[in-house]
Amino acid sequence: MLQPYHPPPTTSREEFFKDGTDQLFREAIYTWILSVERLLKCRKAFARLAGLTSSQFVVLMGAATLQKTNGVTIKEIAEHVALASTHVTTEIGRLEGKGLLAKRKHHTDRRSVLVSLTRNGEKLIERVSPAVRETNDILFRDVTLKGLISAHVVAIRLVANSSDALSLLRKATVSTAKKARS
Repeated sequence: MLQPYHPPPTTSREEFFKDGTDQLFREAIYTWILSVERLLKCRKAFARLAGLTSSQFVVLMGAATLQKTNGVTIKEIAEHVALASTHVTTEIGRLEGKGLLAKRKHHTDRRSVLVSLTRNGEKLIERVSPAVRETNDILFRDVTLKGLISAHVVAIRLVANSSDALSLLRKATVSTAKKARS
């Protein structure tokens, strides 16, 4: 009689095992990936409503969130929306060309500029915000504040640990490539 195949565990963290397997751990990862894909689809839809690309929409929302009265630096937007400063700079230029953002010299740091929404940018944010709000209300309807905070903490830890994990994978890839050539 054939024995069922059981793949080796994908984690050695025993606290992630349930009933002797890492099945729950793997399902959690697949669900996180699916949720991120769906969130990105929503972001793309928000951008379409605004007549922008996803990156442009994120940069515009980042500026709106952070600008306060004086404006916000490109570096601050880049850190907030998790995009490279060079990419944010490019998108700011495009949004400036569309009349949605304005740049001006930083009053204390001559190497930097401050970015803020124009009145047209504010109007666009106000126009798409109801759809964003309704969508977020549906997405998070069964999530408590405690659940949101817990998920945020896990995401922060995953991002923090990802550099080490990716470094390990790069080394494994190089090692595997060397063995394949031998």
